[in-house]
Formats: sequence, C-alpha cells, structure tokens
Amino acid sequence: MQTDTLAIDFGTSNSAAAVAIPNGVFRIPIEERAETLPTAVFFPDDEKAMQVGAAAADALTAGEDGRYMRALKSVLGLPLLHESRLISGHRRTISGIITDFLVELRQRSEAATGLRFRRALSGRPVHFHTGDPTKDAQAEVDLRGCYLAAGFEEVSFLAEPEAAAMASHRMGDAGEIGLIVDIGGGTSDFSVFRSEGARADILASHGIRLGGTDFDHSVSLALAMPLLGLGGQLRRQMGPGLLPVPRAPYVDLATWAKIPFLYTGETRRMVADMARLAVDHQKMARLFTVLEMELGHELAFAVERGKIAANTGRNDGRIDMGFIEPRLMETVTQETLDAVLADNRALLRRAAIETLEIAGVERDKIGRVILVGGSSLMRFVSDEIRTLCPDAEILYSDAFTAVVDGLALATQR
Repeated sequence: MQTDTLAIDFGTSNSAAAVAIPNGVFRIPIEERAETLPTAVFFPDDEKAMQVGAAAADALTAGEDGRYMRALKSVLGLPLLHESRLISGHRRTISGIITDFLVELRQRSEAATGLRFRRALSGRPVHFHTGDPTKDAQAEVDLRGCYLAAGFEEVSFLAEPEAAAMASHRMGDAGEIGLIVDIGGGTSDFSVFRSEGARADILASHGIRLGGTDFDHSVSLALAMPLLGLGGQLRRQMGPGLLPVPRAPYVDLATWAKIPFLYTGETRRMVADMARLAVDHQKMARLFTVLEMELGHELAFAVERGKIAANTGRNDGRIDMGFIEPRLMETVTQETLDAVLADNRALLRRAAIETLEIAGVERDKIGRVILVGGSSLMRFVSDEIRTLCPDAEILYSDAFTAVVDGLALATQR
C-alpha cells in the first residue's frame, strides 16, 4: 500500500476514509474498531481537548459540561459557517471546527496506515443547496478551504452518488442501466448509470438538500415540539385576545446544526416571557427547561431514536422525554411516521423522476436500483422506489461505506 491520496466521505452524520490497494479498497479504522466516524464534536467546559465521534456523543450522554455539535456539513455555503460564537469559553467558527475535525481524521488515517497524505479526494453532494448555484459553489469553496487548512496540499471532489456507482455497479450485468439512490444525513443524491465492464458510465446525476436530519426535523416539529408549547397561544401583555406561540425557536431547536446557538441569555429571556404569558404554562415551562438545562441534543437524539424504532414496522416507536419531565413521552407509529414524512417522500420522488428525465431514461429501463446512505434504510424510501421503478431489482449496498469505497477506487483513475 503506497499512496499519498486519501479518499474521504465527509458526511453530515458519519464520515469515512479509505485508500486504494492492489485488490480493492482498504477502509481505514478511523474510529475504535469501526470504519465510520460520527461527524460530531464535543468541547468540554474544562478546556480539555476537543472530543470527536463516538467520544463526543459519550461525553454528552454522560452529562459532562460542554458543548456538543453535529451536522456541521449543513452549514457549508452559509454565512453562519464563518460567524464567531462563544463555545465553551472560546470564540470559534464552524469553519474552524470542521477544519479541526478533518485534522483529526487525517491524523488517525496516517497513524493507522503509516502513510503521509498530501492529497484528498472528497465526496460532495450533487448539490449542497437546492436551486441556489451561488450557495452551492460557495459550499465547495468553503469545504476546500477547510481541507487545505487541515494540512492537505491538494483537494479534488467527486459527486457522492457517482462514487457509489463506481463501487456498486458490478452488482448487475454489463450494459444494464441502474439508479443510485443515496440518502444521507443532509442531502439526497441520484445517479443513473450504465455498467460498462469494469467501469460505470454516468448518464446523469441530480440531488436535493434533503436527508435524515430533515426527517428528524419533521418528526420533531410534528410530535415532540407540541409537548413543549408549539401550536399553543399566548395572552397579550396589553389588551384582550390571544397570539400564536412563535414558531422560530422550535424550528431552530429541531435543527441539529442550530441547537448550540439557542443557549443564549436573549433566547432564555424570550422563552421565560412566553412561559409567563402562555395559556398552557406547563408546556412552555418544558421549553424553558430544555434551554436552561441545555437539553436540545438529548431531545434530538430522542426524536431520532423514536423515528428509527417506528421505521422497523415491528413496534411503535417512542420519543422518550423523561429527561425533561418524568414520564413525558410521545408514541410514533409507522402510520404516523408515514404521514409526517409524506412531504419529504414527495420531494424524493420528484428528484428521482427529474434524474431519469435528465438521463433520458424511461422508468422501465432501470434494471436495478442501489440504495446507499444511512437514511436510505427508511422504509418509505424503498417503498417509493418500488412504486417508481416496479420492474427494477432493489439492492442494498454497504449503506455507510459505498461512497468512500468508490472514492478510493476513483483515486486510481
């Protein structure tokens, strides 16, 4: 094994690294006994070193004092990336935090392989931002800057579904047309390809800014946030009549990347005033508790667990919010989940159809559909694809590593 190019799948929820070897791909164990690393960080208040991956989540669940952050990738291309915020006693930018994460990933990869990586081939979504070419271009500029600041001398990019096609196209016959459906934490990407012996001929790629964190967002707003006052009413400070509870703080609380920035004196004072004027004081008091005790990520994890449990179809899921108030919970059935995610399903269907139209391929010409990405395991995704391409064989690739495998193979081109 001798290369100076590291293949990196920097994901919204999970990241992976790999290198090409003579007989295929070596996935680097960048997490203890694991080939994927949660894209999450934790900054302890006692100024100890930043913790990364599973250690970050462990610190959060153990109740350590500090700031947990996840879904960093979703901020690329936005002004928030470069805004300086006070995090665990130090002013930091998300750009700097992503850089530090990539430094850790590079150093772990070098330690595991004994190699020095000067170049990076990184995956990227087809579109970081749907329908906004300026933000989309800026997001790649931002990510390139983070890679260079992390010590890489050269950075190249390859669309994630195209990388997945390179790793997965051999599942079918030569000449067969296939569709990659890559549903990640923050984006959904599609590639139509034709198998041409040892390579995949990409006919079209398309993508939208929609992924697993958006599914969590929808579930949270529909099922968890009403128990914290969303949809309620406030008494006017002067005069008769009632006002609707503002939606904005709940939207931010349901958004992984924005949770850390809600813990400010200004937001707490606003919610305290809302609790004082709320018709349902108990529910609004729960929201204040979440902000005062900084329980936003615990709530997000509870929603995610409930979503995953309901998705199995074997049992109802449960959003357990007992850490906010004893015995506080909300049940999530498969039927409820389907209803809550109906709009997301429609968006995915539209994007898949647009990909086929760009490729000039009829649905009945798709011989197989390969599902990639952790959120492709949501049942409504495979249900929708079966409806869209009823004659196609539905195959599951390695959900969390197909992209990095393809990136590693691409370094040999």
